Amino acid sequence: MNRKRLLILILAWIFLLIKVSHGKTPLESLVPKKDLPKAWALIEGPHIYTKKTLFKHINGQAELYFKYGFRESVFAIYQDRKNSKNQIEVDIYDMGNVIQAFGIFSRFRNEDRPGGFGLDSFFDEHSALFYKGKYFVMVYAEESNSDPLRQFCKLISSMISDPSPPPEEIGYFPKSGFKPGSIQYFSEGFLGHQFLEKGFQGTYIEQVEVKAKAEAGSEDKDKAKTERKEFHLFLAIFKNPEDALSGLTIYKDYLTRKGEVSLETPVGFGPHSFRAEDPYQGQVIVVQKGFYLLGVGGFEKEKDAENLLKEFMKNTR
Repeated sequence: MNRKRLLILILAWIFLLIKVSHGKTPLESLVPKKDLPKAWALIEGPHIYTKKTLFKHINGQAELYFKYGFRESVFAIYQDRKNSKNQIEVDIYDMGNVIQAFGIFSRFRNEDRPGGFGLDSFFDEHSALFYKGKYFVMVYAEESNSDPLRQFCKLISSMISDPSPPPEEIGYFPKSGFKPGSIQYFSEGFLGHQFLEKGFQGTYIEQVEVKAKAEAGSEDKDKAKTERKEFHLFLAIFKNPEDALSGLTIYKDYLTRKGEVSLETPVGFGPHSFRAEDPYQGQVIVVQKGFYLLGVGGFEKEKDAENLLKEFMKNTR
């Protein structure tokens, strides 16, 4: 073996060791092949999908994954040896980083039903979703299989060594009035505005008094009753404070052209803030803090909304 070829082999080996030391796990290795639930076996896969081939697997949803930084995915099918119709499908997606993995997870989770695996999860009798590190995982059962479904999820989660914590922005949202499982991350067109780019949004509940019409023939006049109404806290992310302040100006100018910006600066939020009516969010109060724009929108109880936004600002670092 000549010295040049030997040098190439040594460099290739060093590169491989560096990849392993940085926790770069081949996606196929996250597909369980041992310690499976009793009587279950791998019958198809693993199949790898890239940006060029993902549409063959999930044609209608591939574009959404691309918006969240999709790198590649692996797919496999398991079968119960005692019942060939009883199968479980596993999809594992490498989304590049933990924020993008949370983002795609947040777009598919439709309610708060945690399963106890990954950094956060959704679980029912037929399907499970979770994210951990840069990975987003979907597990689907043809039949009602809650026990093996949970076992597969815990097994896959234990095989993911990525130590990344959840996005820190999740922890900024106040707990009071918060609707569990409602935080979403949008990678572009945040709040329906392209100039806001990316950000997080959480849903809150307020009790609103409304008038209920009395039934025909009743002597009672319209009565007031209380209803639960949703509104949102949101956090748009920019590269630096200067870009965030520019984003605030663009947002304000956009709403000013529609004649929906209050001439008075919101009290207690500083000079870099405004109050307005947004065509997508309803009433909004928006303020710049660091490289974030923080806001509350769609509320009816103004004082409560202001207090919640102030707590949100205090939590944001």
